[in-house]
Amino acid sequence: MPHKITLTGSATGPLREYDRYVAFDMREKGSPSAPKGLKKSTFISYTVFVAKKAFNKTGLTKKSIMHEKILIQGEPTLDIPIDECPGEVGVICFQITVLPNKNDKEKNDSDAKKEPKQEASGPSEAQKKTESTKQEEAQEPVSQPVAKEEKKEVKPIQPEVQETPMEEKKSEKEKTRLSNQPKGTQDLLGFDEIIVPKEFLKTRPNPEKTQKVIDFVERTGRLDEPLTIEKDSKVLKDGYRRYIVARTVKMDQVPVVYEYQK
Repeated sequence: MPHKITLTGSATGPLREYDRYVAFDMREKGSPSAPKGLKKSTFISYTVFVAKKAFNKTGLTKKSIMHEKILIQGEPTLDIPIDECPGEVGVICFQITVLPNKNDKEKNDSDAKKEPKQEASGPSEAQKKTESTKQEEAQEPVSQPVAKEEKKEVKPIQPEVQETPMEEKKSEKEKTRLSNQPKGTQDLLGFDEIIVPKEFLKTRPNPEKTQKVIDFVERTGRLDEPLTIEKDSKVLKDGYRRYIVARTVKMDQVPVVYEYQK
C-alpha cells in the first residue's frame, strides 16, 4: 500500500514556481497529549509540491495562498533536494482543495442585508449634497482672497525642493538600502555573482536550523546575518544555509561581508 498523508491549513511561506509545478511550505502541530512513557510530538514542517494545472484550477494566487485554508491529500517523499524542499518532509500532492471560510459567508450575508437600506437612504444623501453645495457657493466670495494668499506663500517652497543634488539622493538611497540589512553588511550581491564551493554543495544543512532562518526571513523580510564572501574571487566562505534560504524564498540580492585574500 502506498503512503498517504493529509494536511490542513494555510501556507507558511511564499509560493515558489518551477517549470511544471509549484511548491510552498506548511506546518502541522503534534497532539497535545501523548501516551504514557512517550514524549509529546512537536510541529513538523512540510514542503508541498503541486502540478501547475491542478494549482491554477483552485484560483489561488501568491498572496491568497498565505490566507486561504486549504486541504492537501498526497504521499510523503524524502527524495527532493534541500534546495527545493526546505521542509523536513516533502509531500507530492494528488489533490488540493480550498476550504470555505465562515467569516466570508457572514460578511456576504450582512452586506446583502445592508444594500436595501443604502438604496433607501440615497435620496436623503443627494439632498444633503445639494444643500452643502449651495452653502459653498454663498461663501465663495469671502473665501477666494484667503485661498489666493495661501497659494502665494506656498510657491517659494517649490524651488528649494528642486535644488537638492542628485548625488545626495543616490547616497541616501544606498544608505537606506544597506540600513535595512543585517549588521555588518558591506554590499548586496546577486546569486550569479557568488561562487559556491563543491564542498558546500555536497552537504545538507540541519532542517530545524534552516527552518528558523526561514521563519526569521518571513517575519522581517531579510536575513539574520550577511554571507561571508572572498573579495576578489566572490567565493562563498561562510553562510551556506542562509544562501539556500535566500534562493528558496527567491530573494533578488543577498547581504554580504567581504573577506580579503591574504
